[in-house]
Amino acid sequence: MRAGRAGGRGPVPPGLLLPRGPLVAERPVAPDVPLVAVAHGSRDPRAAATVEELLDLVRRSSGVRVVTSYLDHAPPAPGQALGGLVGEGADEAVVLPLLLTAAYHSKTDIPGVLHEARAAHPRLRLHYGATLGPHPLMIGALERRLAEAGVRPDPETAVVLAAAGSSDPAANATIGRMARGWRGWGTVVPAYASAARPTPAEAVRALYAAGARRVVVASYFLAPGFFADKVRDEALAAGAVAVSPALGAIPELAEITAQRYREALLRAAPVAVAG
Repeated sequence: MRAGRAGGRGPVPPGLLLPRGPLVAERPVAPDVPLVAVAHGSRDPRAAATVEELLDLVRRSSGVRVVTSYLDHAPPAPGQALGGLVGEGADEAVVLPLLLTAAYHSKTDIPGVLHEARAAHPRLRLHYGATLGPHPLMIGALERRLAEAGVRPDPETAVVLAAAGSSDPAANATIGRMARGWRGWGTVVPAYASAARPTPAEAVRALYAAGARRVVVASYFLAPGFFADKVRDEALAAGAVAVSPALGAIPELAEITAQRYREALLRAAPVAVAG
């Protein structure tokens, strides 16, 4: 029998359970299956420190064993993390993209890593979780960070929802849908630090030109780094009265991470094993 296919992107490795299909209570969810969190990685040391703070919060709140890995710039790589678990006797793991939108990394890079891990460890049963965003708790998380920057919901305050941006139009469209879900504010518009327009600075200026009295920027970044700094500096120069910090280690993100873990274990999407 041949393995199934993941969204038309090539054969799914045997034993990989995908983040799709109905949730079923076919097994109790206990924190005995380790979670391998896959972050993007950055040359900025603040990014890895923030990721670790978030995952420490997940560990304390859920009791799940969490192993950190990075796609780039920091060790260990996801394959190394999975190999370490196998070396300790693990035969099952949840792999969770610690990313805010589904784009190239979650659709291509990480599945490619899992292909390699399954080839190296054919008895390893993997569950691939969904990205952290979008999620109903995410707007509350962004508003928490805005409140810390001194800004609360106000119909006279416009918001720029600033994301990293992607070459994947579906990922950028997700940010647009999130912007339409805010309540209690003035106009909320999406903007992108790279790969798409408008930039956050362009969006700030456009909102003022349209008559906004105040404009703030909600930073849709997991951790501090190049893009978050760039957005802050350029948005403030364009006239934004406040720019929230990256989301980081906050209760909403810890709960979303734990929920994605539970969903991955309960998701009924077994893939046929080749053979």
